Order: sequence, then C-alpha cells, then structure tokens
Amino acid sequence: MAIWTISRQFGSGIREIRFGIASELGYAYVDKKLIMNEIRERGGKWEKWANEFDQSTPTTWEKYDWSFKGFGALLQSVLLSHALQDNVILAGRGSNFLLEDTPHAYRVRFVAPMEQRIERIAGWESVDTAKARSIAIKTDRERAGFVKALYDRDMNDPGSYDEVFDTGVISHEQIVVIVKEALLAKDKLKTDRAQHLLKMKAIAAKIKAGLTIDTKLYVPTLEVDCTETELLVRGIIHNSGQYARIEAAARELAGDTPMKIELRFRS
Repeated sequence: MAIWTISRQFGSGIREIRFGIASELGYAYVDKKLIMNEIRERGGKWEKWANEFDQSTPTTWEKYDWSFKGFGALLQSVLLSHALQDNVILAGRGSNFLLEDTPHAYRVRFVAPMEQRIERIAGWESVDTAKARSIAIKTDRERAGFVKALYDRDMNDPGSYDEVFDTGVISHEQIVVIVKEALLAKDKLKTDRAQHLLKMKAIAAKIKAGLTIDTKLYVPTLEVDCTETELLVRGIIHNSGQYARIEAAARELAGDTPMKIELRFRS
C-alpha cells in the first residue's frame, strides 16, 4: 500500500482519523515511542539527545553540532526503513519532505481553528484556556523550527503537501473517506522502479547515519546520495587515512550495493 505522512497542528484532533485509516487499511503507526525505541538501540547518548532534540527548535550552536546532525541522520534512516515496509503512517518530523519525491507517498497536513485546538489541549493537559493557547503556539513554533533546521523548509507551506485538511470544517468521517480513496489511488503509483528508488534512498540514509554517529569518522560536510544504480558518498576530509576509514565503513554498510566515493581533501 501507499505511505501516509502526517503533519499536524497540535490539537487539530486527528486521533480518530488515524485510528479509522489504520483499522480499515491495516496501517501501522510510526510514532515517537517506536522511533525512540529504535534510536535507543544505538546506545550511548543517542536516546538522551533524541529526547532533547525531537520536534524542538535547536539553537544555532546545536544545529551545527555533531549530536544534532547525528540525531537527524538516525531519524531519517528510521523513517525510511519503515517507509519501505508499506502500510505505514509516518508521524510528522518532516516526513513529507523526506518522501516528497516518492510517488506512492500521500503527504497530508492537518490544521484546525485555534479555539477548537485550545479546547482539546485544555482537556488533555488539564489547564486553563490561556495556558492551552500558550502550549499550542509554543508546540507549533518548536515543531516548525525543528523541521526548518533539518530540511530548511517551511512545514506550514500548504504547497508542501498533497492535501491540507481543516478538521474544523470537514468531519472526521469525511476525511477518513477522502484519505482512504487517496491512499488507494497512490498505491497504484507504487511501481517496481519507485520502490527500488525508495530502497536506494533508505540505504543511503542508513550509511549516512552510520558514518555520522561514528566518532572516529566525523565529517561535517558528509553527504550520501543515490541514483537508480549507485550510492554516492561526498565530503571534505583531511588526509588519506580518514579517506580509507570512511570508505571501508561506507562499503561495509552498503553491502553489495554499488557505490562511488567522492571525498575531497581540504585545501
């Protein structure tokens, strides 16, 4: 089946919609708990950093720090590994940008009138309306800052989605029907070529994450891209020893997937 990415304003009230689609189409939900569990397996401080950075705006210093770069690479690798499994709902974290070139990804944004959001948040958090409004504004700002830091994109831009639903205007039942039909239509775009490209992208993300979090290999300029036929590792390094270590680690992570190394020495 197609992949469904969800971006939402906090308090837009989509739980029933998500449950409806998951129940009818057998979709799994990739949420914060699942993501954190997989990052925890990396050991070290990654779980701590993941909890600190997840959906929060990093400071200017943090944005360029190894810890944030490592978390971002791990997050993208986890999201793409689940996207490969089909029948998944990816919850926020810029997944719509990560999969914007994947034809069988249905990228949706949910919004709602502020007063309705305040009412929901006040009930969830057992706070008054003033505090609920503050929580809504702060959460939206933090999530937007996180996505901007990771993708340099505006998560509030409606042009970044296949569909934007206002839950204050359209009923949950209507949205479920529309989303279900759209996912079935998107599923027809899941060709062998599209799935192969997604697999290559997932492998590239896995390699980038592995290289980025390795303290012995850290390259601030590291990029790992892919074409239909091969992976491409780029970056600026200091010496031939570093080149050899990065190449060996990258090829081990890539397995049998063809790879081109384009590491340049710092002048």
